[in-house]
Amino acid sequence: MKTGAGFSDNSPCVATIGFFDGVHRGHRCLIDQVRSLAAARGLPSAAVTFPVHPRKVMQQGFCPELLTTCDEKVALLAAAGIDRCVMLDFTPQLALLSARRFMALLKERYGIVALVIGYDHRFGHNRSEGFDDYVRYGAELGIEVVQARAFSDMEEGAGAGLPCGEVSSSCIRQLLRRGDVSDAARCLGYDYFLQGTVVGGYRVGHTLGFPTANLRVDDADKLVPADGVYAVRVAVDGQTRGGMLSIGFRPTLANGADRSIEVYIFDFRANIYRRPLRLSFVSRVRDELKFASLDELVAQLRKDEETVRRILNSDGNGRLV
Repeated sequence: MKTGAGFSDNSPCVATIGFFDGVHRGHRCLIDQVRSLAAARGLPSAAVTFPVHPRKVMQQGFCPELLTTCDEKVALLAAAGIDRCVMLDFTPQLALLSARRFMALLKERYGIVALVIGYDHRFGHNRSEGFDDYVRYGAELGIEVVQARAFSDMEEGAGAGLPCGEVSSSCIRQLLRRGDVSDAARCLGYDYFLQGTVVGGYRVGHTLGFPTANLRVDDADKLVPADGVYAVRVAVDGQTRGGMLSIGFRPTLANGADRSIEVYIFDFRANIYRRPLRLSFVSRVRDELKFASLDELVAQLRKDEETVRRILNSDGNGRLV
């Protein structure tokens, strides 16, 4: 996949536009429609997106709670089959462009001759404009404008049981904030993950028989799920192993205001300090709890390990594999 702010050949392509945080199932439904139209026209497909969340540019102090960093998003777009990823720097000047002027920029600078619009997507300074306006501007500029079919229309019951009734980035954030990583995975189409570097900790886990790796997440804007204990899969040093993850303030150990992300990797004893590590969330096991003694904590950790190993060794329906 070609990635950048522009392409030297500026050849015609079929594109869509959005921030695509998480590149979830709804996004991939839109991308599939772009790829299908591109194939029918004999053209490459493209996704126009932004390296930084637009609201972070326009609203000082805004924390976007990202589902994916820019690099993670690009990798997921490539995996979804997009041929080109156009990275636009979102600036106050870009925000002031009218929809027509923005579409002209897409045509002149990036060779976009067909634009697939998400069923509820709006762009340009005048947010009151909608799909009919985009069609009219497209006719004037030489851009075919196509309205995408909604994901819920294509997959019956996709949003059933979700707190907001739809597959969207905001709904997924809501699920993760309450620790519901299973439903988040249902919306994403993959297990939610954190990537970062192993850093030094308090080393209390070693004395308790549960040595942990402490993770510092690469991007401070990345959303960390609710505090608690989780079953995870850990990718480190080219291996993937099961693990038991704790997120929180370690109240039994009087950790204070220091929120930690620490994982006990099963059957693994290598020194991975300062190494990159990726955690993929499988299931939430329990809330973070305060215990009356370290003995009570250790007893609970042993129970947690049994539960997590059982989860990771099942097929998702409770059957061991």
